[in-house]
Amino acid sequence: MANEEKRLSQIIRERTATPHFEAAPVPDEDLRRILLAGLEAPSGYNLQPWRFIVVREPAARKRLRAAAHNQEKVEEAPVMIVACGDSDAGRGPALDEMVRISAQHGYGSNVEAMKARIAQAYSKVTNVPRWLNRQVMIAFTHMMLMAEALGYDTAPMEGYEEEKVRALLKIPESAQVVAMLAIGRLRGHDKAYGGRFPLERVVFDEEWGKGLAV
Repeated sequence: MANEEKRLSQIIRERTATPHFEAAPVPDEDLRRILLAGLEAPSGYNLQPWRFIVVREPAARKRLRAAAHNQEKVEEAPVMIVACGDSDAGRGPALDEMVRISAQHGYGSNVEAMKARIAQAYSKVTNVPRWLNRQVMIAFTHMMLMAEALGYDTAPMEGYEEEKVRALLKIPESAQVVAMLAIGRLRGHDKAYGGRFPLERVVFDEEWGKGLAV
């Protein structure tokens, strides 16, 4: 396990996508901390629609590589996390369980009323895939930053064939594959920093195009 966590400001400043990984495994204790960081993310209506598949077996990572445009890092990284969004999160058993847990934590006393209110709100989501993508990526980023805080290197990935990944990992039709996260230790040289736009280029004051003075 990592002895000391990096500061968030340092992670944001220094993190880059890792091109190649060593084979050294990620201890279970660290992996659990990384996953729990994702589970603490906020989500609309507290539905927590994310579902994560942890792929560690070498043979499984090799098969996953074939579904990810043959990218070497998929097979190299000791941990691959496949992040999915479940469209059933706002109804049925998943909603029942979320409402029950929320009530246990003092969030709402009338369970049935809360469940009906959330179900109605979720039914009005006009673009569920887009909504799921937004929710899952918040949790995904939490995990990526926690991995970096613990001293690991990461590579967020969206280069894959979803139907092949779905078939390989037995993902149901109710869920969509949102992204994959490779976690491990850097091998060789890190990817060069690509630079970022200055604040004045992308941040506006009150309206689009009006420069923000800070």
